[in-house]
Amino acid sequence: MFVLSARGRNLNFPPVEQADADGLLAVGGDLRPERLLEAYRHGIFPWYSEDQPILWWSPDPRAVLFPSKLHIPRSLERTMRRGHFTVTLDRCFREVMTRCAGPRPQYPDGGTWITPAMIEAYGTLHELGYAHSVETWIGADLVGGLYGLALGTAFFAESMFTQVDDASKTALVALVRQLQAWEFSIIDCQQASPHVRRFGAEEIPRREFMACLSEATGRSNRYGKWTFDTVPVIRS
Repeated sequence: MFVLSARGRNLNFPPVEQADADGLLAVGGDLRPERLLEAYRHGIFPWYSEDQPILWWSPDPRAVLFPSKLHIPRSLERTMRRGHFTVTLDRCFREVMTRCAGPRPQYPDGGTWITPAMIEAYGTLHELGYAHSVETWIGADLVGGLYGLALGTAFFAESMFTQVDDASKTALVALVRQLQAWEFSIIDCQQASPHVRRFGAEEIPRREFMACLSEATGRSNRYGKWTFDTVPVIRS
């Protein structure tokens, strides 16, 4: 197992092909912006519990959603027509991360991999213009959202939360539509689940993902605070 030194000058990771069968590549290091950006550029992400050292992953195969292949389930279309959601970008990034950390139905005790250190690290990436949040509102109430980060024309989706049925799904649809308009080429979902598959996500070999990622991260970054070209309002 490759061990990273904390606060060392060397930010290099081992080749992703050295990851084990589960996708675990390295352990240790830190969450400073330079290391996080280096990791994502090379198809690596941190995922660990608060009682563990930092664990770095690069699974094979990789779950991705190509924006042009977005599928909206019929049940969600009906909900979006009946509901009254407003969706925003980058209005309250840290609040979205905190809500994603729980408690939620799948994490009733609030114990997730989104530790206070992760919130601080990604909050810094947001301030630097790399990390972004999507918020779903009913009136003045924040009822759902998601967050991730962008490099070139790649978006790395991290987590979402919902307090009202379909609120986070509506945020995802609004984001993917905007990314498609901005000519983003790939959304990294990391690992497949029935949830992301419903929206058109698919698994591809890691080597194919790395080729797509290399092309995407070679393009210009969309830095700074994001706003929708047209504010999505979903209502009946």
